[in-house]
This record gives sequence, structure tokens and C-alpha cells, in this order.
Amino acid sequence: MYPNLLVPLLTALALALAALVLVAARQPVSRRLAFRQIARRRTEAALVIGGSGLGTAIVIGALVVGDTLNFSVRQEAYRTLGPVDERVVAPPGPTGRSVHQRLAVLTDSPDVDGVLNAQATQASAVSGTGDRTVAEPRVLAWQMDFGKASQFGSPGGDSGLGGPNPKPGQAVVNEPLARSLSVAAGDPITLYLFGSPQRYRVARVVPEEGLAGVGLGGRMNRDVFLAPGTLDSAARVAGTEPRSVTFVSNRGGVESGEALTDRVTDDIRRTLGPLAGQTAIETPKHTVLRDARQAGDSLGALFLMIGSFSIIAGALLLVNIFVMLGEERKSQMGMVRAVGMKRSRLVGSFTLEGAAYALLSALPGVAIGVAVGWAVSIVAAKIFQGWSVGGSSIRIAFAVTPTSVLNGLAIGLLIAFAAILATSVRISRFNIIAAIRDLPATPGQKPRRRLLVISTALAVLCAFAAVPAVARSQPDTTYLLPALTLAFAAPALLRVLPRHTVTTLVAGVVLAWTLLAPVVRPRIFDTPSMSVYVIQGALAAFSAVVLVSDNQKALLRPVRRLLQRPTEGGLAARLAVAYPLAKRFRTGATLVMYTLIMFVLVLLTEISGILRAGVDGVVTDATAGYSLRLDYNSQVAGERLVADLRSGPSATWISAVTPLLNATGRATDPGHRSDQALDAAVVGVPDGTITGITFRERLPGLGDDAAVWQVLADDPRYVVLDAFFGSTGGPAGDYYDPGDTLTLTDPRTGRSEQKVIAGVLSNGMVFYPGTGASSTTYPVVLSEQATRELFGAQAQNASALVRTSPGTSPDALATQLQGQQLSSSLVATPIESDIRRQFDSSTAFFRLMQGFLALGLGVGITGLGVVMVRAVRERRRTIGILRALGFRARTVQRSFLWESAFIALEGIVLGSLLGVLTTWLMYSNSAAFEGLEGGFPVEWSSIGGLAGATFAASLLATIGPARRAAAIRPALAVRVTE
Repeated sequence: MYPNLLVPLLTALALALAALVLVAARQPVSRRLAFRQIARRRTEAALVIGGSGLGTAIVIGALVVGDTLNFSVRQEAYRTLGPVDERVVAPPGPTGRSVHQRLAVLTDSPDVDGVLNAQATQASAVSGTGDRTVAEPRVLAWQMDFGKASQFGSPGGDSGLGGPNPKPGQAVVNEPLARSLSVAAGDPITLYLFGSPQRYRVARVVPEEGLAGVGLGGRMNRDVFLAPGTLDSAARVAGTEPRSVTFVSNRGGVESGEALTDRVTDDIRRTLGPLAGQTAIETPKHTVLRDARQAGDSLGALFLMIGSFSIIAGALLLVNIFVMLGEERKSQMGMVRAVGMKRSRLVGSFTLEGAAYALLSALPGVAIGVAVGWAVSIVAAKIFQGWSVGGSSIRIAFAVTPTSVLNGLAIGLLIAFAAILATSVRISRFNIIAAIRDLPATPGQKPRRRLLVISTALAVLCAFAAVPAVARSQPDTTYLLPALTLAFAAPALLRVLPRHTVTTLVAGVVLAWTLLAPVVRPRIFDTPSMSVYVIQGALAAFSAVVLVSDNQKALLRPVRRLLQRPTEGGLAARLAVAYPLAKRFRTGATLVMYTLIMFVLVLLTEISGILRAGVDGVVTDATAGYSLRLDYNSQVAGERLVADLRSGPSATWISAVTPLLNATGRATDPGHRSDQALDAAVVGVPDGTITGITFRERLPGLGDDAAVWQVLADDPRYVVLDAFFGSTGGPAGDYYDPGDTLTLTDPRTGRSEQKVIAGVLSNGMVFYPGTGASSTTYPVVLSEQATRELFGAQAQNASALVRTSPGTSPDALATQLQGQQLSSSLVATPIESDIRRQFDSSTAFFRLMQGFLALGLGVGITGLGVVMVRAVRERRRTIGILRALGFRARTVQRSFLWESAFIALEGIVLGSLLGVLTTWLMYSNSAAFEGLEGGFPVEWSSIGGLAGATFAASLLATIGPARRAAAIRPALAVRVTE
């Protein structure tokens, strides 16, 4: 992913590595100090390498997920389309024959490798004999010359279809159709061609590749290929003709030919001349590959956003470790500075040591990241299979590109280097005498004048910039600029207020703004970018931890009696809280790691709970009493099918049938997110038939939902959309409102009309095509009259909504109708079951993201383990003295366990509270949750399970250091420091 970032990232990494090599070469003393510390502290080094490697692994894992989805969809395009780059679909009759003749001249074009004419029709199929029959309502029957098909495409390439033509009475089927019908070569099948049954025998089964997998929509096409003249004969009997299709293959083969799509499409339009307005000129490969890039980038960005919190935790782990190293080596650093070592060389020593840790973690991080991407792809394969539409689903195939590995490696190393360098500079600023004597730092000093002037100027600039940002609801800056204003104002406040007051005030106000910004400016989430969620979560976690860390004593007042008990347990408890209170920065960094990860885990858990709680309301809004959506072959069925449903054998189980007009259109994005026209499934609704489907927003003056449907029927200028129209894969938001306009175009004639949005549907799922259309095809709902006026003959009755009678099972009726109307290629979709299945898939996807985020929890637990290992070494003399005074080993061990429990519990509680509160505020104010009316559930059991597992893992990470502390011998600990 992100090939455009590869060169800048590698350049930055090369410069950083060159600087490190230069420091190592020019400062041999710093180099020896750094590498000696790594060799002496092997256990701690292993923990640091593990934590740093997890940070790199999270970045690489997110990028690999994007690679996998991108590759999977691209492979679907290459497999199902092969050499087909353009597809020209003409209406039956003389127009289709004229199109074939005109396009034949393209074979002489230097940009074209081949032109293939074919005829097709929508059919249905049945296999089996006796009581065991298998039906497939959606089949594409093709008639083409296999000899010409085998030569279609680039010379020497595989078109996907070859061999002899099937003989009369025989059929060649592709693998998806063979699997659906459970047939093999030699088995009989019955095809319904133009509504009439015809019996054939399967000559052979061909792989779903190239021409053997093509279709007229969807990613999974069930194709049958018949002998030349078969469709023509069947059509003559039915008094019609098959549809004419011309395939065009661009020069350059299956993959590189896609680059010539725009040029060849223009050539096709010029060649067709006036006939171009009567045909559909489609670019299926270009469209699928565009969707693949968008889907891969969106999903990769989503996982990278989720992983960002773990990356922040990994950077904090490095910072915490080096702060502890600085504390531990304070006397040593004071001595080397006293004998003449410059501060820059001390910074160089720490930077080289940290860089060595980061570099040693690179290869393990890459391996873990690729493994994580593979595991995510395995789970995602099952989830995306559940998102299939009309049998069309994404087949996930694991893939990793060198670009993603190098990008992830570079990002991980650069973040580590930056954290290490910043911490090393901070550590090097100490008082030499105080360091040698191991005296604590003297807090409370007022900031220097230069710092005061610079920070005040920055605070003023941020304040001025924050006003327009907040007024315009700009996502990132609405959060960042007010927070930066307060942070830069802190030095000025320290001139007039105590440090504790300033810290509490700034952290409290930043936390309040972070939580309340969605209330004040709810449109800040109307963006496809994920960065706003990272900024919000990071600001909430950091400000809350600073607020808690600076007020620990006040928070511990309720348990003061427990701490002051004159017992062994009370002593262990006092020791457990003494060091976290004394080492605020160290404790705060560990708390932030826990808080960040628990915050996002709880956020995902709550969102999943909201979805489950709101599914009943969504079903009600989406269906308005309709139980089934029917999609059928308009050439065969048309109005006859609607009449059969109303008065045929199934009429007793059906209370109402609402036929819908359908057409294929293109529409501009009313949210102005893209300049390109979007694929639109145009739906014409009969006047007065649908009044119960609800809207989340209506035009001013329209008092209820029925009024929106009435204005749609009265005025052809108006349309209705759902909230996902033009979705780019990011979070749902409020990008357009009633009254906004869009341009709707008939791609066959080029005729366009400007439409006004009369309402935004609460849920428009019943209007989405149920027969395998692209995931980027969005419904535009008009009146029947408006649809016929704009789209003419293209608008046909190809779908319907059905209300079932009381007590009728929609799922059972769907199966029955598909059997009765097999000749019409009818597909019946139970709306409620379909919605609930998609909600289940969404919940599973949230669980997948939670599992990915669990890596970050591993970083936090590793950080706590490192802190406790370092704490044992740092307090070796103190532990020895306590043991010499009579403290039992059990008390020492208990104090270490309680200390880690105190830090972990505080981080878990803080993250959980922030997660629940933030989700509630988003649920109450963000457009992303509109339409989910099931209330706000607090997932106590799930949150409790997460908290319990995290707490238990934290204690397990501390058992080893606690036992080592208890095993320290007093005489040795008092006599030596190491």
C-alpha cells in the first residue's frame, strides 16, 4: 500500500541511519557505552526488542491487510474478465447487428488486441431427476464462436475459453454454475431460455477464467455456453432476439491493457457514431480495479487507524524504558559529565542504544506483521463471504507486497528513532551535582523567559487559528488547535498559578473539550478520514491520564484507612502505591498505554452493542412492512409476473406487491467528495404505493414521511437517497441534506437532468440491487413518471417489493416463489434475514478489529513487565534494606504484585470509562449513528471480560519480577548496586 510514500520514507530512514552511523563512527566512547549496556542487560533488552517489534508489526499488519484486499479484488477482475477490457451491450434486433458490424473495424486499431461478438440472455437452470432437483435462478446463457474466442486477446494469451464448439443439445458450463447445480460432464440440465425449458447435456466444465467467467454485473457469474445458433432459434420461437454483446481487448494483456481504457472507450464511441446513444459502453475491468484500490486503501486505513493507538503505545514503551534507564544511570551519567563528556555525546550514547534495540526488532516485527496480516485475511475471508450479494462475494486471497513491508518497516523504525532521540535529549538535561549525589529533581521552577515568550506566541497563534477551524467544523483542527492553545499557554499560567493547579486546569479543560466537541460541532465526524478518531482518542487518553496522575493522592483518599493499617498487608499496600506516586512520569506513560488500548477496545465493543440493539429498528425502517425483494428477468416476466403474484397459487400468502421500475444511471456526488460520476441503480416507485419507509431528514415544510413520497410523485424534479450514497469506505456521516442537488444521467443517451433531494432515507436497503451489482452502485429513488421520462425504454419492471400475509414465513415463501418462477430467473431476498446477516457480519468485523488491537494490549502489558523488571533492579538496595530490617520475602513479592495491579486497574478503569462515555456522546450527536434507535446499551459482560483478561495478563507479566525481588539476598543487595 501507498507506493507514493515509499521513496520519502526510505529517504528519511536512510538519512536517519546515516546519522546514526556517523555518530557511531565519530563517538567511539558513546558507541562502547551503548553496546555494553545492551550486552549486560539481556532480559531487559529482549523485552524492549519485543515491544518495539510489536509496534512495527502493527504497522506492517495494517498495510498487509490493504494489500490482501486490493490483490483479492484485482484477481477477481483478472480471473472473471481476463482479456475483456471493454464491453458494449446493445439492444436486441437490427441495432445490435449494426453495432457488431461497426465495431469490427477496431481490429485494425493499434490499441486493440481483439474484438469478439456474442449473444446473451438471462436464463435459469435445473439439474437432477426425480425428487432430487437443484435450481439456479440466475444464469447467463451465451452464444459465441469458440474458435474466435480462443484467439481473443493478446497473442499467446489465455482467453479462458477454447476447444471445440458444443454440439447441438450440448452445453459447456463454468465452475460456479457446475457447483451450484452439482453437475459434471455428461450430466443433463434444463435451461429456461426466454421462458421455455430446453434440455441439454453438459459437454465439459471450464474454469471461471476470462471469457468463461464474464458476466453483465457482479463478481460471480454462472455461465453456460451453447452451440452456435441455439439462442437465435430459442429467441425466434419466443418472438424476440438475444442481447448483442461485443467484447474488446486492449493491447498489452490482462493487466497492462487496463491503462488504455479511456483511449479505447473514446475510439468505440467515435466508431459507433449515433448508435453510441443506444448502447451501454462499459469498462468492467477499469471499474472493478478502481473499486479494488478504494476498498483496499479504505480497509488498510481503517486497520492502520486502529493500529495507531498500539503504535502510540509502542512509542510510549520506548520513552518509558529510556526514562527509567536515565533514572537508573543517573549517578553514572553525572560522573561521565563531570569528567568532561559533552551532553551531545551522552545523547549519542542513548540514541545508539535505542536505535540498536529498534534495529534488532525490525526482522521479528516484519515476520509478526506478515503473520498478523495472514491471520486477519483468514478471518476476513469468512466475514466478506457473509457480505455476498446475489451470490457475488470477494474471495480473499492473502497477498503481501515489498512496498508495504518496506513502508511499514520504515514507519516503525522512524517512530522508534524519533521517540528515542526526544527522550535522550530530555534525559541529558540534568544537574551534574544532583545526579552524582542521586538527589531528586527540584520541581516548581518557573519557565525561562525565552520559553515563556515562544510558548505564549504559539498559544496566541493557535487560538486565532482555532476560531475558524471550530466554526467550520474542520475535523482534525477542531480537536487539535484548542488543545495546543491550552498546552502552549501553560508556561504563562505557571507565572501566576501553582504547578498543580495549572496541570489540573489544562488537562481538565482539554479532556472536557475532547469529549464535548461532538456535542458542540457534531459535523466534525462528516469526513472519510480516520485521523480525527486517532486524534480524539489520543487527546482523551493523555489528558485523562495527566489529570489522574496529578491528583493521585486525592483519588486514594477513600482507601487511606486500608493503606494505613498496621499490618503486613497494609505495609505491602503502602509500598505498592509509594513508587507510582513518586514516579509520576513513569506511571503516567504506563497508564496511557493501558488507557489508549482499553479505550478503543471498549469503543468497538460498545459500537458493536449499538448495532445489535438497533437491528430491530433498522429492520422496521428498511422494510416498512415489506418482507421480500424480488429481482427477475424483465424480458421474460415483466408485468406478467406481478399479475401471477397477485392472483396465482401464492396469492394467499401475499398481501401486497409493489413493482419497481429499474434503470442504470450515473449521478454526481451531492456530497462533493468526488468529481467522478457514480454508478446509480435508478428505482422508479409507483405513486402512492410506498408511504411507510421512513426518512432521517426531510425537506423543510414536509411534515411527515408520507409527504416526502407525495412530493416525489407530484414533481419529477425530486429524488430520495440513503445516507451511504457515494460512500468512500470511511465512517458514515452527514455529507448532504434535503435541498441539495445532483445531476442524474442516462449513460446510453447522454441525457441529464438536475434533481433535488427531497429526503434522506433512514435505511435504503430495500432499494439496493439484490443480484450481484457492484458494491459502489447506489440507489436513486424517483417516481415512475420521472424514471420513464429520463430513461425511456431502458426503464423496465425488473424488481418488486412483497408484503406477506400474517403468519407466512418470508424465508419459506422466498424458496417457494423461486421454484414457481424459475423461468423468470426470479431471485427472492428475505429482507429481514438479509439485514440481520449483514449486521452479524459487521459485528464479526468489529471483533476482527478488536483482535487486531489486542496486539496493542500486548504492548501495554509488555511495558508493565519492563517497568517492573527495571523497578526490581532500581530498588535493589531498598529491597535489601527492607529485608535486613525484617520484612518477609512474601511482603516484598506482594507489594510488587499490588503495584502492577494498581497501575493496570487504574488504566483499565480509566480507558473503560472514557470508551463508554465517548461512545455515548458520539451515539447521541454523530450522524454515523442515525437510524439506530435501539438505545445505548452498556456491554457490561463484554467490558468485564476484557478488563478481567487484561488484569490477569498484567499480573502474569509481573509474577517473574516480583519473585526476583523477593529472592534478593539482603547482605548482597546492601553491599553492591548491581
